[in-house]
Amino acid sequence: MAQEEKKHSEALTRAMKKVGAIEIQYAKLVTKMSNKTRLKMYRKIASLMSNRFSLMDALDLLYDGASNGGRSPSEPIAIAIAAWSKSLQNGLTFAEALKGWAPARERLMLSTGDVSNLESALLNLIKVTEGTTKMVRPIVGAVAYPSFLMFMAVLILYGIGAYMVPPMQDAAPNVRWRGSAKTLVDVSDWIRTYWQVAFASLPATMLIIYATIGIWTGFIRSFFDNLPPWSLYKVFTGISWLLAMSALVKSGTPVSTSLQALRRDANPYLRERIDKTLTFVNNGDNLGQALEKTGLEFPDREIIADLKVYSELDNFEEAMDKLANEWLEDSVYMIEQKASVLNMIALLSVGGIIAWAVMGVFDMQDQITSAMG
Repeated sequence: MAQEEKKHSEALTRAMKKVGAIEIQYAKLVTKMSNKTRLKMYRKIASLMSNRFSLMDALDLLYDGASNGGRSPSEPIAIAIAAWSKSLQNGLTFAEALKGWAPARERLMLSTGDVSNLESALLNLIKVTEGTTKMVRPIVGAVAYPSFLMFMAVLILYGIGAYMVPPMQDAAPNVRWRGSAKTLVDVSDWIRTYWQVAFASLPATMLIIYATIGIWTGFIRSFFDNLPPWSLYKVFTGISWLLAMSALVKSGTPVSTSLQALRRDANPYLRERIDKTLTFVNNGDNLGQALEKTGLEFPDREIIADLKVYSELDNFEEAMDKLANEWLEDSVYMIEQKASVLNMIALLSVGGIIAWAVMGVFDMQDQITSAMG
């Protein structure tokens, strides 16, 4: 057995020597950025381990397939598997071997709880990652389309202000504009003068929201959590946290330890909520009671009420796992509904702007006709 391990180690060393540092860094980037690639590997490892393969044997089989029998050692996933195997041979755990190859959240979930059952930990990790991935598409749709429509509204206003209104003003330089015509003229004058501000305002606003949405904390933030896009971020963060929390608790990790573990990888927004929850948990409250006492309504008022009840049950781990999965499905539907509402509001806003501009142009024509008559 020792001889086989030595041969295996030498084979891995030769394989890694065939690839350069740039190829290794590229493989790390590809593997870390591609959830689909990592989850496929995790699923294969869990499947092989469920059929009584050891982790090392499973990685050997996967490396053979990924490298085409060793003929393509520079394939990114082959490099990744070889690096994981080498780390395991050096005495590291699988979670430690994934450092640089997978997000910290995934490594955390494999390093906390009953890691003797790696197969179960991998399946929980797959469920959590797939669950959070489901949330991304509807959230992007809820933000992207309204933003596009708002940008189009600015473009329409600029087109009217720059190409339609000025010739009409020149045709009647002495007219004192009134009503909707005056409003249209004022807006047109402003947008021609400050067009850079008009076009940059929406991207700048979106950039500021994106840069601060994960770090803005405090009482005012808790109010904005009821408004989009902050409410969408709250839902996404809440379901991600609940899924990870559920997986850790189900693996046998105490609630307080799970909270402390998730805190290490949390941004300031989530860390504030975990810290306040931990304070009450350490004082003897159950998870639901602690979340309620924070006053932040995180992750959700209804979820908090359910957790207060489930925390007192003997099968709390199973109940929490079921609650997390049910809320995931409900949240995807809820975000899609919110996206539909936001899209309708944006569409009506653009339609309203066009209608207002058309009415203003007609009003200008009427007042020009009256002045010339």
